[in-house]
Amino acid sequence: MTTLLTDSDYARAEQMLFPHRARRVPGTVLTPQWFADGARFWYRIGTRYVAVDPDAKTRGAAFDHDALAAALSVAAGQAVTGDDLPILAVDIRSDDTVLFSAFGRNWKWADGACTESQTATTIPGGILSPDERYVAFRRDGNIWVQNRADGTEHALTEDAEPYFDYGGLPGTTGARALTRALGLPPPMILHWSPDSTRILVAHIDQREVPELVLVESSPADGGRPVEHRTRYTMPGENTVATMTWNVLDVEQRTIVRQQTEPTPIMHNVALVYAWWSGKDVHFLHQSRDARTLELRRLDPSTGAVSTLITEAGETRVDPTVLLGDPHMVRVLDTGEIVWWSQRDGWGHLYLYSADGAQVSRITAGPWLVSSLLWVDEKDRQLYFTANGLIEADPYLRQLCRIGLDGNGFTRLTDDHLDHDTVSPPQGGYLVDRASSPSQPPHTAVLDGEGRVVVELEAPDTEDLKILGWQPPERFRATAADGKTPIYGLLWRPHDLDPDRTYPIIEHIYPGPQLYRAGPMFNPPHYGEPEAFAALGFAVVAIDGRGSAGRSKAFHDHSYGDLGNAGALDDHIAAIRELGQQYPWLDTARVGITGQSAGAFAAARAVLLYPDFYSVAVAISGNHDNALNLAMWAEHYHGDVSAEGKAAISNVTLAANLKGKLLLIHGELDDNAHPYMTMRLADALIKADKDFDLIMIPGAEHSLIGWLHYSLRRTWDYFVRHLHGSEPPGYRLQPLLLPSLG
Repeated sequence: MTTLLTDSDYARAEQMLFPHRARRVPGTVLTPQWFADGARFWYRIGTRYVAVDPDAKTRGAAFDHDALAAALSVAAGQAVTGDDLPILAVDIRSDDTVLFSAFGRNWKWADGACTESQTATTIPGGILSPDERYVAFRRDGNIWVQNRADGTEHALTEDAEPYFDYGGLPGTTGARALTRALGLPPPMILHWSPDSTRILVAHIDQREVPELVLVESSPADGGRPVEHRTRYTMPGENTVATMTWNVLDVEQRTIVRQQTEPTPIMHNVALVYAWWSGKDVHFLHQSRDARTLELRRLDPSTGAVSTLITEAGETRVDPTVLLGDPHMVRVLDTGEIVWWSQRDGWGHLYLYSADGAQVSRITAGPWLVSSLLWVDEKDRQLYFTANGLIEADPYLRQLCRIGLDGNGFTRLTDDHLDHDTVSPPQGGYLVDRASSPSQPPHTAVLDGEGRVVVELEAPDTEDLKILGWQPPERFRATAADGKTPIYGLLWRPHDLDPDRTYPIIEHIYPGPQLYRAGPMFNPPHYGEPEAFAALGFAVVAIDGRGSAGRSKAFHDHSYGDLGNAGALDDHIAAIRELGQQYPWLDTARVGITGQSAGAFAAARAVLLYPDFYSVAVAISGNHDNALNLAMWAEHYHGDVSAEGKAAISNVTLAANLKGKLLLIHGELDDNAHPYMTMRLADALIKADKDFDLIMIPGAEHSLIGWLHYSLRRTWDYFVRHLHGSEPPGYRLQPLLLPSLG
């Protein structure tokens, strides 16, 4: 018997979504902001700002909230309270000055007074120097600095031109539509020297890169459609954006340019993986096909470049476990180099001599180092997190320490919690966030022995449980090969009746650059599976072979077979195994949904396995990877021949459609551009298949501003076609971005 859903069910589901859930469990997202001295940090929790001094073992208000509110009320002429400060872009300085924006104006709080701020620190997107004397910013593609003391400005570069400028991002991954949607300036990436005298910045050349044109059909002014042009390289195309590094002297206003040929830039991580080591510059260089990774040194006084370490492989040579994670290279004061590598099939740390000629192993074993936190050079110890030390779940991160000589391996945590740990740039202590799918993060400052120095936050889930929320079950299943263990999460439908059967929705993101169903409290896409559970669906998220976070062989399962989308056959095997364990799971009614690469996988599932998946909703999907950003196919598939590109396109499978398919895309998506969805639609029409399509005018890849509409249409689609009842007509409220904390 099908139970009709009501407005109350939809309202309960709405409260499961990320911004509402975050408010009910404040403290699950705690991001330390290090003061310039590096010894202290501050963070936001709800609407409060907290400062922590690990040396003094103290935690308290970062500033007097009530006093700031009173002063702001007078200065702005609008009443505010300390319990609900309407402040944005908050920057708390080491001298206890607070800079922020409120009511469309920029403010400075210092010495008990709140005044409007006209200094460079208010320039959107500006980056403060370590000594807090200067702010660097972009103007017309050039790099400028402004003196905080007197507000004077001067240019450090003057030769920028369209598509050949400094400090920006390549158009392929520049997220210009997203920054427009959020009202933010285009992102800027540069690196201040520790002594605040110089800036390392990339000069990016996109002049010869082919254009991609998106059309905004319904501009806010109601005028003619507006075209948005960007430079975008697709797989196998000859021309790609290139970059060179430049060192800008702030006082002398000189430029030292990289004295080697420009190198291809396939992703933004190339701009992040560069740093100052004392007075030297080091950066990671990856070949276009990602099969070679090098550590290079740039002499900031001459621009000469030397290669210190080279590693090559038959598939990708990754610098991290997950794409975009902080790199795991440290150049020590001795000149020695700590280097992370998967050369033994896992992911371990090695110690190289200063010239790169000699190497010794630091860590070893059938597990991997997932983050390098802190190298204590005085005691020659390093601190890191590791996956795979707990047999029951290889994704659980544990905090560890080891000597640089490979001796003295010590686990500082010994539990079944996931430890998401960070450290300030100079080390000295650790901020540990320990959680599980059922336990919100318990955050504390730890010392080098793993002992608690300062307790920070320990939220509970009582306010969520009142709404019917229950944590997902962490499960282990067997992959389609009949031997490899794989892992996932299962959310039970609210008010579960074991005598009934429930349709299943798989919430998928197959990577391969990350993993989806981690064993932490806030896995990626949290809130959406909980909402489906509130609507009476059972929900699963699964990490099959080909996704990241485990061995090199496990990850490489998708290399050359990216069309398999994280081993969809593994996902089917896991769902069937769960169905045998829980009779209330109806494995004859299985739907699937995802966004971006998850949308590719959702559509592919209903096309490749039409007798198992009967309903799919694919949002912002890269359905034809022959048209997607070049990095995706070239790094993660490896074959960009005509046959290779056809194997990673859903278009070729259009004739297989049997079930229900809803495609949703934003017309201004400059990441997975909408033409990929239209190519799939074209193929479905030519195959005379019925499907549903929603193109959202003005929307970008993340659908910021339209999430409530996209989610509601997704819910309605599954309720109608998988649940078997008519949606109640409920309308979701617009969703704001989740607050930090």
